[in-house]
Amino acid sequence: MRDCLLALALVLFVSGISSAALPSTDGSGRALPSLAPMLKTVNPAVVNISTFATRENVNPLLSDPFFRRFFDIPERRYRQRRQQSAGSGVIVDKDDGIVLTNYHVIQRADEIHVGLLDGRSFEAKLLGTDPELDIAVLKIEARELTEVKLADSDRLQVGDFVVAIGNPFGLGQTVTTGIVSALGRSGLGIEGYENFIQTDASINPGNSGGALVNLAGELVGINTAIIAPAGGNVGIGFAIPSNMANASMVQLVKFGEVRRGRFGINTQEINKELREAFNLPNGQSGVLITGVAKGSAAEKAGLSAGDIITAIDDKPTRSNAQLRSQIGIKAVGEVAKVEVLREGDTRTFQVKVGDFRSQLLASLPDQFDGVALEDNKRGDGIAVTEVAPRSQAAYAGLREGDIIVAFNRQRVQSLEDLAELAQRPGRQYLLHIFRDGQYFYVVL
Repeated sequence: MRDCLLALALVLFVSGISSAALPSTDGSGRALPSLAPMLKTVNPAVVNISTFATRENVNPLLSDPFFRRFFDIPERRYRQRRQQSAGSGVIVDKDDGIVLTNYHVIQRADEIHVGLLDGRSFEAKLLGTDPELDIAVLKIEARELTEVKLADSDRLQVGDFVVAIGNPFGLGQTVTTGIVSALGRSGLGIEGYENFIQTDASINPGNSGGALVNLAGELVGINTAIIAPAGGNVGIGFAIPSNMANASMVQLVKFGEVRRGRFGINTQEINKELREAFNLPNGQSGVLITGVAKGSAAEKAGLSAGDIITAIDDKPTRSNAQLRSQIGIKAVGEVAKVEVLREGDTRTFQVKVGDFRSQLLASLPDQFDGVALEDNKRGDGIAVTEVAPRSQAAYAGLREGDIIVAFNRQRVQSLEDLAELAQRPGRQYLLHIFRDGQYFYVVL
C-alpha cells in the first residue's frame, strides 16, 4: 500500500497536475497525496439518472377487453405497470445543461430524472440516442451546473491512472481508481461500434453512463460495461472513449440523430494465409479490401479491391472492428486520410465520407422501393416511416409505423443488418413485423 502511495505521489509530481496534486496531511503534519481536490471539482458534474417506463401487463387475460369488461377491471390499472431503473451520467455542457449517458440506461423510458450531487433533481429531455455506440444525450433546464471537460482520448496510454465515478447499485455517488488496462478493445459483441478503453477501476451495475476521468479531472470515457462471470466486478470494465462519444453527441445535439458516414467497401482481416498470398512481411497488420461498391466514396477516391488499409488519419488500423469504429465517428462529408498498401507500395488517399443511410437504402432490393426506413429510436428493429400507396410493399401489407424485427427469420437491429441480409439472392423476403402490440409476418 505504501509503495502504491509513493508511486502515485511521484506520478502526480512529475505530471505537474496541480488540481490533483494538492496534498493533504496526516496527524503529524506530513503531506499525503490525495485525489480529493480534483474530485471536488468533478463530482458535482456526475449525476444519478432515474428512469420510469410504462409496460403492458404480461397476463393475456388482462389484455383481453371482454375479460376486463366482464369482471369490471379498470383498463389502465391492470394493463400497465410502472418500472424504475438507475444509472449515471455526466454533465459536459453546464450552460446548455447537456448530459451524456448510455443508451441502455434510458432505453424505453417514458420519464427521465437527473439527480445532482447537491440534492436537486430535474426532469430531462431526451435530445437523441445512438444505440450502436450506446450513447444518449439529455438536456436539463438548470442553473449553477458544473461540467467535465473532454480530454483527447486518443492520447491515452496503457498504464495511465484513471478514476471511475458513478452510482453503483443505486448506493449514491461512488469513486474508484485504477489504470488503463488496454485500449481498442473490440469483438466483445456489446455494441455495434466497439473501440473500448479497458480499465481495472471498479465498475458495477449502476455505473453505466458515469465518468471515467484522468488525474486532471478530464473526461476520457463513458463507463458502459463489465465482464462479470461471477456476477460481480472482477477488474475488467469498459468505457466508450470520449472522442467517440463526443462525435456522436455533436450530431445528436445538432440533428437529433447520428448521420454516420460510409466508405462503401467490403473488407476482410489479414490472416496467415492472406499474408503469404499477398507476399506481405511477417507481422504485417491491416484490413484487406475485398470489394468496392459502384459509385461509393471509396471508388471515387481511387480505392480498389486488393488494397490493404493500414491507417486512418494516421492511426493504425488492425481489424475490421477498429476500421468500422474509425469510419463510424466520421460525419457525412468529412474527409478521411486513408493509408493503404498496394502491391508493396504505401499510398495515401483522401476519401470524402459518403452518406451511410442513403447507400444502405440504395443497396436494398427492388421490393423495398417506395419504403422509407430508419433505425428504431425507441429500441431494436427498423422503423417504417413511409410506404408509397401503390408500391409492392403497400400491396403486401406493410404500413407506416411498422417495426421490422426480423428478416428471413434472422433478427435485425439496424438498417445495416437489413442491408447485409438483403444482399443474399432471393425472389421474396419474409419480414417479421411488430404493429400495435402484435407480431405477424409480411412477405415481400
